Amino acid sequence: MNKFTDTASDYIDALPLSAEQKAALPASDLQAVHEALDAQGHHYDRADDSPLASVKARLEASWPGSLGGDQLIEDEEGRTQLQAMPKATRSSMFPDPWRTNPIGRFWDRLRGREVNPRYMSKEEAEAEQKWRTVGTIRRYILLLLTISQTVVATWYMKTILPYQGWALINPSDMIGQDLWVSFMQLLPYVLQTGILILFAILFCWVSAGFWTALMGFLQLLMGKDKYSISASTVGDEPIDPAHRTALIMPICNEDVDRVFAGLRATWESVKATGQQQHFDVYILSDSYNPDICVAEQKAWMELINEVQGEGQIFYRRRRRRVKRKSGNIDDFCRRWGNQYSYMVVLDADSVMSGDCLTNLVRLMNANPNAGIIQSSPKASGMDTLYARCQQFATRVYGPLFTAGLHFWQLGESHYWGHNAIIRVKPFIEHCALAPLPGEGSFAGSILSHDFVEAALMRRAGWGVWIAYDLPGSYEELPPNLLDELKRDRRWCHGNLMNFRLFLVKGMHPVHRAVFLTGVMSYLSAPLWFMFLALSTALQVVHALTEPQYFLQPRQLFPVWPQWRPELAIALFASTMVLLFLPKLLSIILIWCKGSKEFGGFFRVTASLLLEVLFSVLLAPVRMLFHTVFVVSAFLGWEVVWNSPQRDDDSTPWGEAFMRHGSQLLLGLVWAVGMAWLDLRFLFWLAPIVFSLILSPFVSVISSRATIGLRTKRWKLFLIPEEYSPPQVLVDTDNYLKLNRSRTLDDGFMHAVFNPSFNALATAMATARHRASQVLEIARDRHVEQALNETPEKLNRDRRLVLLSDPVTMSRLHYRVWSNPQRYSSWVDNYKTVSLNPEALPTK
Repeated sequence: MNKFTDTASDYIDALPLSAEQKAALPASDLQAVHEALDAQGHHYDRADDSPLASVKARLEASWPGSLGGDQLIEDEEGRTQLQAMPKATRSSMFPDPWRTNPIGRFWDRLRGREVNPRYMSKEEAEAEQKWRTVGTIRRYILLLLTISQTVVATWYMKTILPYQGWALINPSDMIGQDLWVSFMQLLPYVLQTGILILFAILFCWVSAGFWTALMGFLQLLMGKDKYSISASTVGDEPIDPAHRTALIMPICNEDVDRVFAGLRATWESVKATGQQQHFDVYILSDSYNPDICVAEQKAWMELINEVQGEGQIFYRRRRRRVKRKSGNIDDFCRRWGNQYSYMVVLDADSVMSGDCLTNLVRLMNANPNAGIIQSSPKASGMDTLYARCQQFATRVYGPLFTAGLHFWQLGESHYWGHNAIIRVKPFIEHCALAPLPGEGSFAGSILSHDFVEAALMRRAGWGVWIAYDLPGSYEELPPNLLDELKRDRRWCHGNLMNFRLFLVKGMHPVHRAVFLTGVMSYLSAPLWFMFLALSTALQVVHALTEPQYFLQPRQLFPVWPQWRPELAIALFASTMVLLFLPKLLSIILIWCKGSKEFGGFFRVTASLLLEVLFSVLLAPVRMLFHTVFVVSAFLGWEVVWNSPQRDDDSTPWGEAFMRHGSQLLLGLVWAVGMAWLDLRFLFWLAPIVFSLILSPFVSVISSRATIGLRTKRWKLFLIPEEYSPPQVLVDTDNYLKLNRSRTLDDGFMHAVFNPSFNALATAMATARHRASQVLEIARDRHVEQALNETPEKLNRDRRLVLLSDPVTMSRLHYRVWSNPQRYSSWVDNYKTVSLNPEALPTK
């Protein structure tokens, strides 16, 4: 509860001033208090504008350690403004329209239209020729291995399927035949053909992953990589002061405490290297929750005070949220990009050590043809059983696949959108993203911008590398299955949209393949589901219909259904090898290099077996969800997913059964049907159907942090970052606890009532228009409409309008303090708002 009364003396008492300073203020009139605080002697005709005069004094009293020499300025109307960003020096950054029609591109060439050169110069192309030739040879080998393996496996699959008589079917013989008889005669062969096609696609997908993991294993086991980007520097070269780096963190309605804890730990790690003069930090907010916006402003002021970051740590909240994250980054590049040689993009949960960041800068300096260098972030910091299991899996298997990707791709690699360093100038020149043309769900602003930006960077002749062996890069994973699936829904739609760029002119074949693999990451789910559905349908046909042994008139010999158990066992075994050998290779690598940091030999082995069981339980669940996401995207349906608010990361039973209820029902029907039809087939389907039946229980139990912490005490799913935490992660945890202790809830209400937070919101408001009669009428209307309603009825957008204007925030603040009886609904609401004393500036 907040103590709130209506006298000027109570307002003075709420100010973060010493007793002597408070005693010097006039306690008779609220307007006089604000004018007395103003050392500049401003005078406003309207009494409710008088808080504008005291903004500077209230800020300096509240956050004296956060304000640099010239951060507080006056705008054109004489109002105090807090400069949270440096002066902009604009650059031009505009996208080229997408040209995806190959026929149209060919016609352009015939007409003599210019086509952008693929490389910036012949010299740069020749300098890269060696590794590009090696990469091309490697990728042809990968293609040959994958296709050969798929052809052999598909032939085995065809051989073991029961119906082998397609060649004997003559459609002309069925013309006079009963339609139902013809349909039943053809049905098994149609189903079998569909199964073969789907099997070939899925096996090819699994095969590519197998060869990627295998080459990654060999690369890590040998420990030598001639083409590693990290080998181009020894790590102690002086950083050229001419090449400055911006650490940019785009955020949108994130956990403010966690964002600023990770950012503080990262910055202090940079300072520990002694290289902080080469870096600046930009917090680029697209938040549209007014409470979070105020909390971000408060956290930024505290961060500057605690790390002495004046002039190096900046904050900006966009009022026009164009193109989401990619638009936020583009906006930074247009305004401040030409002040920096490089930028490192951070996610809201990113943490990077100072050594990692300085080494990325050194790698950029040592490789002038590199446009993007992607670090390999390690997952850590979560406590739920689900997240700890996923952390373990990514920590054990991830290095193999990342090293394997580097082996096949070299300088034409992936960019994952965060924890990567980017050369700013070519990014500005070549990586602006035009919206996809047309209408429908696959048109408009590009959602998954990272793959596209990497493709455009490579198209312009710049290398895109993965520094897979560079330590010190960290991220966090979703705490539970449902949160992961929400993220997957966005990624699924974005990857499907990106496939429209498959035929865009000048794209490197590797990045065309990246678009294809991005689609297959989600399209494989409905393909697998169709494969299972057709297999079930074929079994139903086989069990319920009489086999057709004679397919042609006057056929002398019957066509017997065939069963080759030895080939079936061989195919099953080879498929299991492709699926599980990468996991075995991962654990072998850990055994060879030391398993102590993973809990020791027995615990890491037990953790691996439990993770395999866990992945088997989750794979069918993800399959069905991803199938829904893909189908919904193609049909243009919006998948609405509104989760109830909860105080922790656990999944409530009600939500679990709401999300997984249809899967449970499908699993039950599928299992009962197969048990009635053929119990032997149910044995093969058991991992699928019983995973679906157990899905709500697995979802809830795995979301429990208590179970996750218990496995941590038992040293199961242990990762090196838990066994011996790096200092930057230890600092992140400590600062997160500190931030949690002083968290600010209901920020908008505090910005209206509390003198300190009102001063901060007023000084950081960005709608600084020149005075006009029309504007004054609009401001008064906004304020009157807001105060004549209860705060609960004031929606998010209207709160944002008020928060963005310094005059409206001043008038709201004055009126609720000067006339609390008239605006009792606001005062009564504020009295019910919980107030964390630690969140307030110290008096």
